Amino acid sequence: MSILEKHTNGSKIAYFSMEIGLRDEIPTFSGGLGILAGDTIKSSADLNLPLVAVTLIYHKGYFKQDIDDQGRQIELAAQWAPSEIMTTLPEKVDVIIEDRTVYIQALVYAVISPRGGEIPVIFLDTNLPENSEEDRALTDHLYGGDDSYRIKQEVILGIGGVRMLRKLGLQIKKYHMNEGHAAFLTLELLHQFKNDLKDVWDESFMWNFETVKELCVFTTHTPVEAGHDKFSYDLYRRVIGDYFPEKVIRGIAGEENLNMTLLALNLSNDVNGVAKKHGEVSQNMFPGYKINSITNGVHSYTWTCDSFKRLFDKYLPGWANEPELFVRIDMVPPAELWNAHLEAKKILIDYVNSIHDLNMDYETLTIGFARRFATYKRASLLFTDIERLEKIASGKIQLIYAGKAHPKDEGGKKLIEDIFSYSQKLKGRINIAFIDNYNMETALKMVSGVDIWLNNPVRPLEASGTSGMKAAHNGVLNFSVLDGWWIEGHIEGETGWSIGPESTEAVPDENADAIDTSDLYKKLEEVIIPTFYQDRDKWISMMKSAIGKNAYYFNTHRMMRRYVTEAYIR
Repeated sequence: MSILEKHTNGSKIAYFSMEIGLRDEIPTFSGGLGILAGDTIKSSADLNLPLVAVTLIYHKGYFKQDIDDQGRQIELAAQWAPSEIMTTLPEKVDVIIEDRTVYIQALVYAVISPRGGEIPVIFLDTNLPENSEEDRALTDHLYGGDDSYRIKQEVILGIGGVRMLRKLGLQIKKYHMNEGHAAFLTLELLHQFKNDLKDVWDESFMWNFETVKELCVFTTHTPVEAGHDKFSYDLYRRVIGDYFPEKVIRGIAGEENLNMTLLALNLSNDVNGVAKKHGEVSQNMFPGYKINSITNGVHSYTWTCDSFKRLFDKYLPGWANEPELFVRIDMVPPAELWNAHLEAKKILIDYVNSIHDLNMDYETLTIGFARRFATYKRASLLFTDIERLEKIASGKIQLIYAGKAHPKDEGGKKLIEDIFSYSQKLKGRINIAFIDNYNMETALKMVSGVDIWLNNPVRPLEASGTSGMKAAHNGVLNFSVLDGWWIEGHIEGETGWSIGPESTEAVPDENADAIDTSDLYKKLEEVIIPTFYQDRDKWISMMKSAIGKNAYYFNTHRMMRRYVTEAYIR
């Protein structure tokens, strides 16, 4: 039986994502969006859901990050061999790009659950001998190149992806777009369901919008305007030509520019943001549309470290497939919980000391910050007042940073350099490490090995923030602004601590930096450091609350059950 033959019986949910993060050996992801997609697929396998995923192959990955001794980011191509990990399928489809026929082949990777479920992930590839050199390179880089490169990739993903599913004989019940990159799939579906009407006065009547809307689910992830792909119609005409009438697409994707988010919104009956607050912010960005919210989660088994897996296996058997069992965390003896944390912390500190000459120790309060280095995430907020930070925390905390800046994001790159600069200024008083080439392996070490997970983006620009959910699975306490998931998961002094006021704004507050910095320093000095060093029982009690109140809910098993009941089977 071929790898896909078993999946041709019955209808499927087709999950389209520009990036998917399953394991480090498959570098087809850049950060949170891709890891969320990977966790979605893993939970779907555990729950035995009828799902198939579609993405691009990215022969050179996002990039491999190197950091020089000044903190300057250097981007290198990721080297990997897809054919050694995946199965190449013989079927091919094609799309027209700039009047050229571009051929697409697929490789498939099966995500197999220990419970027997299996989800095929289809990776689309244009690196074929029959394509031109230019077109062969279209599946080289994730988020690389200019707008022309991006729109061509999105044609391959959306239009080529639907054609490939059809060619492979897969029957699709719903098409789930994980962000707007795949929105061209709606145009391909419109072609498929084009009405057989003749001589109508308006060509828009030829397209069966309602049938396509019934088929489509759209999840938007970004409350940042720049995160929504927009293309000029000049570029659209040059790349796509007469594939779809421009007059019609202007009505469903925007008059001035082709907005991929608008296209997805207008052709999906089920639309959601990824946290309650994000749903509200998205509704404000796109008034007139009904945007629900299904709060993100993480795959519990993937993001729980070995020492906690053993602990949960002992006291909460079945937790990996029933994360709701975390509510019984009080069954775990405090000393055993703390020892499991110390084991994870030792692994992280030993790793940091092996790559940096810092002599970090196991006893010092360790704070972690790791995510995409974009300016709105404010990686350097902690250093706003260095003198005050020294007074509060000298000899009492150590800091571990990691994350990549987009190759074209000079502001994000400057933040990495700033962290290196502060590490030199505070040397001998506050140890600061930066781990380069942040990946899934490093992430698991960090979210389980630090004592505090710091997250301080500008409100309300954090859509979800899944790294904090991973930390909670390992009893690590969150110290975060009230945005994204933390609004829902935060109980002050019980599951962690907030930074700044409640998130009531729909747009950023220009005074947020000063307000948040003041609160950050105050809580660090008066609450967090004293509790860690002087009230270990309270600290461990909070660790239990993080697991029992956060991990039990903020997981992709719960998330996928909601997608099934609220979007897939309606």
